[in-house]
Amino acid sequence: MPKLTKRKLLGMAAGLSALPGVAHGQAVTSTARVLQGPMVGAVSPHTITIWVRVNGDYPVEIEYDIAGDFPAPRRTAAVMARADNDHCVRVEIPDLAPATTYHYRVWVNGRADFYLSRRAPFPVRTAPDEKWRGKFSVAFGSCARYGWNSEQEIWRGVAAVKPDLFFWLGDNVYVDSVDPAAFAEEYRRQRDVALAQPLLRTVPQLATWDDHDYGLNDQDRTSPAKEAGYRAFMQYWANPSAGTSEAKGVFFSYTYGGVEFFFLDDRTWRDSNKEPDGPAKTMLGALQLAWLKDGLKRSKGVFKVLISGSGWSMAKGVGGDSWASFVTERDALFEFIRTNAITGVFLLSGDTHVAELNCIPWSEKGGYDLYDMVSSPLAQPCESVWINHRPEIRMREVYARSENFGFLQFDTRGAGTMAFTVHDPDGRNVWLPLTLTTADLKNGVSSWRDKIGQRELQRYERWKSGGSYFEER
Repeated sequence: MPKLTKRKLLGMAAGLSALPGVAHGQAVTSTARVLQGPMVGAVSPHTITIWVRVNGDYPVEIEYDIAGDFPAPRRTAAVMARADNDHCVRVEIPDLAPATTYHYRVWVNGRADFYLSRRAPFPVRTAPDEKWRGKFSVAFGSCARYGWNSEQEIWRGVAAVKPDLFFWLGDNVYVDSVDPAAFAEEYRRQRDVALAQPLLRTVPQLATWDDHDYGLNDQDRTSPAKEAGYRAFMQYWANPSAGTSEAKGVFFSYTYGGVEFFFLDDRTWRDSNKEPDGPAKTMLGALQLAWLKDGLKRSKGVFKVLISGSGWSMAKGVGGDSWASFVTERDALFEFIRTNAITGVFLLSGDTHVAELNCIPWSEKGGYDLYDMVSSPLAQPCESVWINHRPEIRMREVYARSENFGFLQFDTRGAGTMAFTVHDPDGRNVWLPLTLTTADLKNGVSSWRDKIGQRELQRYERWKSGGSYFEER
């Protein structure tokens, strides 16, 4: 080993003092830096929220500018990362212009992050103002199991369609534990997926949960992991709000481009799936349900999208982990939509490890047909068992050949249209699109027969005529 002379030792000390977080003459300390993130959370016409996790009790700021070369950068107020919040912070960039692209980078402990500063600043766009109408897109999915697939090729496909927003519909991580450390570890692993990071850093991410990120499989309000799951969810997501002052939970609404999205909490207040159904049985709980009804009545959205981790159709059957075990509450909600003449409602869900498009024909009750658009999994084996489960009306043949994500393309000009497709890891559309207009989603209109796939219509009519729904197609 070479002899360490006094000159060499002095040189080493000088090099250490040049590290971020170490001033000349001070003892060597940690290099303050980002561990996970950044991730874009909720955006509004005048704000952008950035989530980040750092490696100690440090102040975190976001430097930003409209131009990517930062000729006139500004910096946010600092937010302190603390151990009691797992060193996760949400930093809001204020006073921005609507529908404008900004570029940002992360500062930790008074310096641009040691590693991220070697990259170009990340672009992100504010939401349009509330009067804007035009075209925008949303990608969504569920069931991202890092333990099954740590590479998650699906993110290449999502990047290919260039969505304006991305929605996580539950089972975003698979914790299956009551240990708070397990929640944190699963979130960190998912945020470290290399193929997901470009999307996380530039496209707004909004989320609700389902059973595996709530804590344990098929759990309800009695889950022993409930508090640990809630705390981790609040630490690792940057939604615009969570619950109300009267009702704890992760539910919230979000408006973008003339569409209002209602993200529901299907676990915090949920009764057991196995309890007999009836007026007292609830998935949402009285307070969340009242919040939802009030929001629907007040909504000015061209479309109103109800988002649930649990599927809306009867495909799983009574006793299954879906709305099929809460039909009384579900149908009462659909009747509320009908009796209050609330237009433009459709449904999103996940969970089943296949992509589905199902319809609940409320036109038969004087309302309009309610479509449930299901995307799953982002990173899990597909489960072909669902191919022969019977929802009210299956609009497309179940897609169980690969991981997939859903894609919604909105045009809110004039009457308004929405096209739903499902895409594989290469970004390819895998089935016939469903297009809805606001004219389809108002009382007295039956639209499903004009939109169903031919093979699924034959299957449905065979069953209605007394034949087997599950005969070979």
